Parts: sequence; C-alpha cells; structure tokens
Amino acid sequence: MRFVVAVGLVFGLCLPLHAMDRWTALSQVESGDNDRAVGAAGEVSRYQIKPELWGRYAPGDANWTNPTNALFVAKQAMQERCAAFARAMRRPPTDSEFYILWNAPAQIQRPGKAVLRRAERFCNLVRSR
Repeated sequence: MRFVVAVGLVFGLCLPLHAMDRWTALSQVESGDNDRAVGAAGEVSRYQIKPELWGRYAPGDANWTNPTNALFVAKQAMQERCAAFARAMRRPPTDSEFYILWNAPAQIQRPGKAVLRRAERFCNLVRSR
C-alpha cells in the first residue's frame, strides 16, 4: 500500500504543470483577476484597459466589468499591436514582448525596469502553473 501511494505521489509530482494562457496571465498581473479594478490613470477591467482603448474597441453596449467584454476589447487592441510588431520584426512577439506591447508599447525597444519585472512575472505565469 505504501509503495502504491509513494509511486502515485512521485508520478503526480513529475507530471507537467499546465501553463496559463496569455490572457489569464495578463489578468493576473494587471489586476489579480479583479473585474472592477480601476487604475490610477483610469484604466478599467481585469486587464487594466486604458480609457482611449476602451473607447476605440468596445461596442457601445460593452461593460468593462464583464470579463467577456473586457477580453474582447483587450484582444482587439493586441491584435493590432501584435500585427504591427510582426510586420516590423518578421516574427510574432515572445511572451515578454507581448506583455510589453500590452503595458508599455512605446517602450518595446527599451523597456524600463518596472515593466521588465512585470513582464518577467507574466512570463513565469505563462510558463508554469
């Protein structure tokens, strides 16, 4: 009996962990999955979407506290940013670059230390869980 339990524990510990997708990790880093989060500069939703992005991409009846609406807006913004990145770099962004494109797109070439720390946390969430 002990052998079976021990083998089960070892086998269970050796199984690969499932990584978070980019959107789940982004929500964790930006707001801790808080759908009602409002940032210091007026960013809204679990993704901390800047007001100008919300206004540009959100349908008229969208509610930023609704995670489905927030994800739609975040994906629209990132589709444009990732496409521009891919055209310029001739490759898709890495996980770190994806986060920088979300959080500080103007800093994609030279992100600051704070952005790099958050990008590292984002990458750790995407890689493991």
